[in-house]
Amino acid sequence: MNNIELFVIIMLYLALLFFIAFWAEKKKSNFWANNPYVYSLSLAVYCTAWTYYGSIGVAANQGLEYLAIYIGPIIIIPAWIVINSKIIRISRVNKISSIADFISLRYGNSRSFGAIISVVCILAIIPYIGLQIKAISDTFHLVTKSENPSNIFTDTATYVVLLIAIFSSYYGTRYVDASEKRLGIISAVAVESFLKLIFFAILGIFVTYGIFNGFDDIYEKAKNLPDFTQRNSFNGLEGSFNWMLTSMLSMTAIFLLPRQFHTTIIENRKENHLKTAIWVFPLYLLIFNLFVFPIAWGGKILFLGQNLNPELFPILIPQKFGSILISVIVFLGGLSASISMIIISSVTLSIMLSNNVIIPYGWIDTFKTKNDTFNNKNIVNIRKVSIFLLIITAFVFYKYLILESSLFSVGLVSFVLIAQLAPSFFGAIFWRRGTYTGAVIGLILGILICYINLIIPQYLKAINPELAINQYRILQFFKIPYLETIPQVFFWSLLANATVFTIISVSSKGNYRERNYAEIYVDINRYIQNHEGAYIWKGKANVSDIRKILVRFLGDKKTKQALKIFNLKYNIDDENDTADSRFIKFSENLLSGRIGTASAKILIEGVTKEDKISLPEVLKILEESKENITLNRKLTEQSKQLRRLSEDLQIANYSLIEKDKQKDDFLDSVTHELRTPITAIRAAGEILLDDDDIPTEIKKDFLENIISESDRLNEIINDILYLDKLESGTIQLNINKNNIIETYHKALKPIYHLFHQKNIHHSEINLLNDNEFYYDEARIIQVFQNILGNAYKFTEEGGMIQVKFQEKDNLLKIGIFNTGKKIPEEDIELIFDKFYQSKHQNIRKPVGTGLGLAICKKIIDAHQGKIYAENKEIGVTINILMNNDKNEAV
Repeated sequence: MNNIELFVIIMLYLALLFFIAFWAEKKKSNFWANNPYVYSLSLAVYCTAWTYYGSIGVAANQGLEYLAIYIGPIIIIPAWIVINSKIIRISRVNKISSIADFISLRYGNSRSFGAIISVVCILAIIPYIGLQIKAISDTFHLVTKSENPSNIFTDTATYVVLLIAIFSSYYGTRYVDASEKRLGIISAVAVESFLKLIFFAILGIFVTYGIFNGFDDIYEKAKNLPDFTQRNSFNGLEGSFNWMLTSMLSMTAIFLLPRQFHTTIIENRKENHLKTAIWVFPLYLLIFNLFVFPIAWGGKILFLGQNLNPELFPILIPQKFGSILISVIVFLGGLSASISMIIISSVTLSIMLSNNVIIPYGWIDTFKTKNDTFNNKNIVNIRKVSIFLLIITAFVFYKYLILESSLFSVGLVSFVLIAQLAPSFFGAIFWRRGTYTGAVIGLILGILICYINLIIPQYLKAINPELAINQYRILQFFKIPYLETIPQVFFWSLLANATVFTIISVSSKGNYRERNYAEIYVDINRYIQNHEGAYIWKGKANVSDIRKILVRFLGDKKTKQALKIFNLKYNIDDENDTADSRFIKFSENLLSGRIGTASAKILIEGVTKEDKISLPEVLKILEESKENITLNRKLTEQSKQLRRLSEDLQIANYSLIEKDKQKDDFLDSVTHELRTPITAIRAAGEILLDDDDIPTEIKKDFLENIISESDRLNEIINDILYLDKLESGTIQLNINKNNIIETYHKALKPIYHLFHQKNIHHSEINLLNDNEFYYDEARIIQVFQNILGNAYKFTEEGGMIQVKFQEKDNLLKIGIFNTGKKIPEEDIELIFDKFYQSKHQNIRKPVGTGLGLAICKKIIDAHQGKIYAENKEIGVTINILMNNDKNEAV
């Protein structure tokens, strides 16, 4: 494959990334925005070209040492639920946009400390970005079998780097607010993470099962190599210390690498996504390392005796067997690994460079006098130029300083430099006593030890390969014999850094601002609901003056919206012009995302007059703040309880109103029911009284009518009185053991002849093993008769009534089915309500009092059972469920 063909493939691949980023930014759908798996895959930016190629080289040359880079993160990642949850909350409430902001804010929001951290990160990561460019260039020329030209303008890899720089500059600066979520870039990185894993797995399967006959075959052949046993053991206790220190180094890297802090903390949309990440990300690392051993030792077997760089085995192996497709796939996987790292690292470094160095030390005075359009445009341009220059600088590093260095060595050096942030970083979230002075001096001392013992010797060797670089390492005097160079420097630099940080911090007191942020950071869960109220500030400030500053960056519309939200939150009058500590913090947060925490502080300080606060006063205010928060929590809880009580009272009131209305409806219904027989009796009586000449037979009909209507009147009154007694609980049940089938027959006997008259078919299905149960027989007979009477009324001539007795879920279930008219679905829950008839009297007026089913429900409730209706295809079933325990009353 020639240069042009591979370059076209790269162009198409980059076009795919552009499309994914564009689509994700445009749609902003939940699939991209709120997907925990997209978030988890974006964390795999940890797996760079070093993982793709460097791990193979380490596994081939040094054996198990490669695993330490992945075992460290896998061990510590479960602790993210505690540690990173805390960091995410701190970052969210303070509008943190980078690790430099995070650390410097804790130590008094120091401009100088933020700048120092930014410079340390840039110096550590620039060679690391150069490492990715080196991997792209080396593998590009290896796949195309072309020479790597010394002239950068004739090198195709140069233009690949330029395309990556353009992509990063465009999508990395879509938002002025650096704390905003970059959905496009994160989505593209997540897709790249998925693809690089798939491509690496394809290579692993090709080597393991295409070239060799599985893992066992590779192992059997590799163990015959002369250095196999030595390389694949820990070499006793001494070797284990090297492995342990390297694992600890990678543990710090997973928290402190700027790209990891950015993807894990800044790009986190939901804290809950961490729960997915703590198993998906370690699983990703484990799968990735599954094929490292086969590829590394398979390459050593295949190229035995040849002096080749084992880091390039992933390309060389498929090439040896003439598989251009696999070579290109592997190249694209390595390209994905490199691009992800370059993009995220350059974006986060540009934020640090602009917010902590360029703006606070160069542009801040200009921004004070310009409008929001000018300011926002220039902030974006500063970051675009920063991204572009950072990538180009890394390219220069690759060409002139790390050309001959291995991927593994350069990567570990970067890790050691970044690890110097650990004391001040972890001290920020767990230790109140840490001070700015201790953190700065400790960091500088650690960096000096690293530079003198790692960086300078490397640069000297790059200039003059003949130099013996060990003589330039001042740690020779302190050398621990069994530790290698990287673990040695890591151990001593971090020990010196942490020791100095601790001694100075306990020997001196930080200023009030340091102690204020120390409390907020360490106790973020206590202050998260009132973080602005926990900010301590005393002095004189006007809202109008601060508002002018905000307008210069947010614009007039957004500033008005922000102030309205603040005033509503704290119930402040819009006309109030006196700014308190809460408004100061609120304003700083609004500016922090755009220009960084340090620059935000500088701008706000320029329009306010702050009074000095003593440390004892800070502690007193903080203590009062804690008490207020505790009191507020209690008040909030009481307020919630009162709100719930108020809601319950409202519900009860509505219920009473409804009951009262139902009572009125019921009285209307009862009045109507009583009036009907009374009217009939009166009418018959008047006729008999007025007309003496009525024939005897007609008189007899009238008298029978009077008797039947009197009986009906009596039935209504009895039902009302009986239902009232059931509701009040004055009727006692007479519970005895009875035969349920016999009880049913007793209920059926008085009305069975009616079924024959109407030609209704009646049947019984008995599926019971034992017919005896405990219940009040008289009441259950009444239930059966009411339901059967109802069924009789609504079943048309020639219809059917069927009763089924069965046991279900340790309950006695009795189903009484009839082929009558179905119940409207909206009323299915209401038919056992004594008011059901009254609610529907304008729709239909059935014969009866409308109280029969209500009485049935009360009787079954008293037996601790359940009665309900359900529509069937050709009719209705009334179901009765009662306790099936023979030792208890049903």
